[in-house]
Amino acid sequence: MTPSSPAPPTRPHDGAGSWLRSAGSWIRSAPGTYIWLAALFVTTVLVHQMSPGFEEDFLRQRSTNIHELSENPVRVLITSTLWIDGGHWLPYAALYTVFHAPAERWLGTLRWLAVAIAAHVLATFASEGVLAWGIRHGHVSPAAANTLDIGVSYALAGVIAVLTYRIPTPWRYVYLFAVLVFYGIPLIAGRTFTDLGHFISVLIGLACYPLTRSRNRTKAPPAQ
Repeated sequence: MTPSSPAPPTRPHDGAGSWLRSAGSWIRSAPGTYIWLAALFVTTVLVHQMSPGFEEDFLRQRSTNIHELSENPVRVLITSTLWIDGGHWLPYAALYTVFHAPAERWLGTLRWLAVAIAAHVLATFASEGVLAWGIRHGHVSPAAANTLDIGVSYALAGVIAVLTYRIPTPWRYVYLFAVLVFYGIPLIAGRTFTDLGHFISVLIGLACYPLTRSRNRTKAPPAQ
């Protein structure tokens, strides 16, 4: 009998290498999500290098407030999605991984991006329009036209909402109820234009159901 060869020793880094390969595969499956997240990391690092006074003025010029929207709407609608108000990147890394990445993997990059853009743009114009109405009728101070309004939360809310259609029933209704409560309570309690914008983003995400239909359709069995 030929003696069996001893099993090759296990490399101590095999587990780490496998984890890195899995993480890399996950990132490649949602490229738009992680390119966006990488851009937010870079801009967050830049913000931390700014003095408080310069930071406020810098971000205000990239804000989707009434003044900036009236001057150059396309520029601020794009640039406002590249900065985080508050400078905390890690929570967004978690949120993008939990919500944006699965949505992009499910819908495909173009459809996922369409949902995110629709929520961001339409909710911005709707909420700022309500704010402009409040200023015009004396319900809000005119200084609110220059308020700081940057960030990615409208796009995130829209994507969170569209994921409702990814979840099978009856858990879909539990998820939808939780989303409506999460975004509805601040709207009722705070009644700020950003609370309104978040809730409108949820409605926009739900209205994107037509983009999800082909993704939910199962293939018919072959004819006998």
